[in-house]
Amino acid sequence: MKKALPLARVYQLLEPGPVVMVTTSRRGRANVMTLSWLTMMDFEPPLVGCVLSNRNFSFAALKATKECAINIPTAKLAKQVVGCGNTSGRSVDKFKAFRLTPMPASKITAPLVAECFANLECRVVDASMATKYNFFVLEVLKAWIDPAEKNPRTLHHRGRGVFMVAGRTIKLPSRMK
Repeated sequence: MKKALPLARVYQLLEPGPVVMVTTSRRGRANVMTLSWLTMMDFEPPLVGCVLSNRNFSFAALKATKECAINIPTAKLAKQVVGCGNTSGRSVDKFKAFRLTPMPASKITAPLVAECFANLECRVVDASMATKYNFFVLEVLKAWIDPAEKNPRTLHHRGRGVFMVAGRTIKLPSRMK
């Protein structure tokens, strides 16, 4: 028999994953934050919607600079991912604290995280819902991937400190090319 789920826990059922690390840079200061609230919105050009709490240090940087990088880690970086998510960039250089390597991007000033298997350079194309919902629409300008990472085991947030690691891949019929 099913039981009622508190509405505050609905997000645990819908988290699309993967958990990513968003980097911003403002006034010469780079920051990295953990984020799991994002969604694909379109394919060409790739558009990604994401929610950053307006309490986060990165929110103001993204709103002001209108650019960021979405860095996709594997489970090997789980401790750094959680550490960055539980630490504020207001008082800590998270790149140093969590031994992450900032790498120059080609189209934006925010750095990429070298240890991540994929990096997406993005610019904000719609911030009309940022004030009310903390929601930004990003266009991916450049995408990078490590070809050596054949089957990345990404992290997926299940809520309240619980994560799932991507596992077995299956292929099913699809009309998409």
